[in-house]
Amino acid sequence: MGGAVVEARGSVDPASRLELARGVLRRVESRSGGVRPVAAPESDGRVLPVAEPLARLLPGGGLRRGATVALPPAPAATSLLFALLAEASGAGAWAAVVGRPGLGLLAAAEAGVRLERLALVPDPGADLMAVTVALLDGMDVVAVAGAERAGVRAADRQRLAARARQRGSVLVALGAWPGADVELSCSDARWQGLGAGAGRLEARQVRVRSRGRGVAPVGRSAGVLLPAPGGAVAAPHREGVERIGGGRQVERVAG
Repeated sequence: MGGAVVEARGSVDPASRLELARGVLRRVESRSGGVRPVAAPESDGRVLPVAEPLARLLPGGGLRRGATVALPPAPAATSLLFALLAEASGAGAWAAVVGRPGLGLLAAAEAGVRLERLALVPDPGADLMAVTVALLDGMDVVAVAGAERAGVRAADRQRLAARARQRGSVLVALGAWPGADVELSCSDARWQGLGAGAGRLEARQVRVRSRGRGVAPVGRSAGVLLPAPGGAVAAPHREGVERIGGGRQVERVAG
């Protein structure tokens, strides 16, 4: 796609937003000959790869096709989204982000997201549901923001989750999403590098916690550099994964 992001913007006619989303799919399909890529070579085809520090937190070690993954609001939530998309897009997956105007494409590229495999619908307006359903039909990963503003109800969430399962797509909910298969949350964000040398911020260390189906009942937690120096994701030096429960460490696995 010439290295350019495929983008559909809202227009004066709200009804045209859905057609714009469908146009994104038509352009993607015409350039790719179909948007379903192969999965990671070591996988069974049902899991899209993610960076290793996050793979340890997810059931099956990646983004399982048909699953819904929630990213609640947090200081590092956008960086976490980019980290989830980077390995998958690098392996050939197509991704779409709906409802996030002003998304930082430079930060996405620095995190490793392949912009030529990224489609944006910044302003779906009242058509968020229809646009998301259309994109789930053809994309591998569809991230959706603004569900509460668009009046998405419990029945709508169930419909989108069912569509993702039917189509083998991954639905990533940016914000609260009751009923998600997996929730990844960020906490304890601390920037590194301020005051050292030229005083530049070099990396942000956060704790990412996962819970949900396929994750141990006590959950999992890992310290992650998000972003790491250069914009990608990495594990802090000598950081491990811990299973958490009741506010105390239960088990620690060395990194």
